[in-house]
Amino acid sequence: MIALGILSSEEWQVLMDNLPNLPFATWESFYATALSTLLALAVGLPLGVILVTGEKDGVRPLPRWVMSLLNAVINLLRSVPFLILMIAVLPLAMLILGTSIGTPASIIPLFIASFPFVSRLVETSLREVDPGVIEAAQSMGATPMQIITKVMIPESLPGLISNTTIALTTILGYSAMAGIIGGGGLGQIAINYGYYRYKYLIMVVATVLLVVMVQVFQSIGTWLAVRCDKRLRK
Repeated sequence: MIALGILSSEEWQVLMDNLPNLPFATWESFYATALSTLLALAVGLPLGVILVTGEKDGVRPLPRWVMSLLNAVINLLRSVPFLILMIAVLPLAMLILGTSIGTPASIIPLFIASFPFVSRLVETSLREVDPGVIEAAQSMGATPMQIITKVMIPESLPGLISNTTIALTTILGYSAMAGIIGGGGLGQIAINYGYYRYKYLIMVVATVLLVVMVQVFQSIGTWLAVRCDKRLRK
């Protein structure tokens, strides 16, 4: 970390000029990350449930072609690098919002890039549920929806929270990359005022703020996952 006492007068002036922009940029990064994560969960959670329950031996089997198509679409979206996907969906952001720059416009590519990732994380969490618990619920006459909502999701809740935290921190990294196309937030500060103008101190400060946000998200997610884990309760 660069000590303030060894900063040149030019570096100090650059830092002071951009300091007022940092709180709002931090809020933009938080806002884009939080909203994109919520939207990704709204789509990714049902998709993850379907990926598990829709299998041949699942609690609610679906036609094989439906599962194959769903897996193919999810794999396709996950395989596209975020930077390429971000540029590809700019026309969609322009169509929906009337602009392709700014924090609101960055939420659309963040959502599209994130919900396939979230669906796979949900799938992984649900597969960790003990099959014996599901079979016991089926033997007692529980419906597929009851098994999903009262058995599978509650039993996998610690894993779901942990994986949501992973998704949250990943989306935060994506939001920083969105600064390349004017997505706003700390990424835009680091790129426009740091990298393009060779003021690397601004990049360092923006990066430190992103690291702090990741640490906060991870700490909260870990705490919630532990609180919800029945195995760790006394």
